[in-house]
Amino acid sequence: MSRSEITRFLIMRSIGNFLLLFAIFGVIATFGPALSYEIQYRIIQLRGVQYTVVAPKVEPSLFGEILKKQGASVLSVESSGFSSVLNGPTQQLLIPKDTDFSILIPKIGATAKVFPNIDPADEKGFLPILQQGVAHAKGTVFPGIKGNTYLFAHSADNFWDAGRYNAVFYLLKDLSLGDDVVVFFENQRHNYVIEDSRIVDASDVSAIVKGQDSAHERLILQTCWPPGTTWKRLLVIAKPK
Repeated sequence: MSRSEITRFLIMRSIGNFLLLFAIFGVIATFGPALSYEIQYRIIQLRGVQYTVVAPKVEPSLFGEILKKQGASVLSVESSGFSSVLNGPTQQLLIPKDTDFSILIPKIGATAKVFPNIDPADEKGFLPILQQGVAHAKGTVFPGIKGNTYLFAHSADNFWDAGRYNAVFYLLKDLSLGDDVVVFFENQRHNYVIEDSRIVDASDVSAIVKGQDSAHERLILQTCWPPGTTWKRLLVIAKPK
């Protein structure tokens, strides 16, 4: 083999290795958050970890009662994160990020701050928000009011950007009828129970358009479907408990 052929072979191999590494990085960047949440949830199931939702500033007596009853066997998922799921006690506290507006889902150990009045039609406006937490759709009502309270998370302008956004709603697919959802709004706790779920087209905004046109209070949670893509939307619907 001539020197020029060897050089050409080395260049082609280097390019091939680079493309392979780039592809692997792309898969990890896109699906990494989903896989992380998936693994954490499976560990929660295997270990039988259960979460109790409590806000120390809003429910000080309840918080103190739980600590007194459970003692050192209670940890806050907020302070210990994944390590508490892997090695911590099976009874843990789930604490809201901000009692002004937060959502908590005990079954999947999820808690996130909610940002109010975010225009779901303004990508430039909502994409930075979804890197930090969950967005409340402008035009829909707030908790405690008749109508649809519409919260959305994990969305991206491009498929390959999906992994950059908050993955707290990745596990909505694992929720079942009867599971609890808790929302804190203006330091008040609102308890909901899941009654339905459906997959809709990404262009379906009927639940937002009709956000204030209802005689009943409903909480609607939206994420992208399938996880790690932006093709469709998964809606999980809950009613007051």
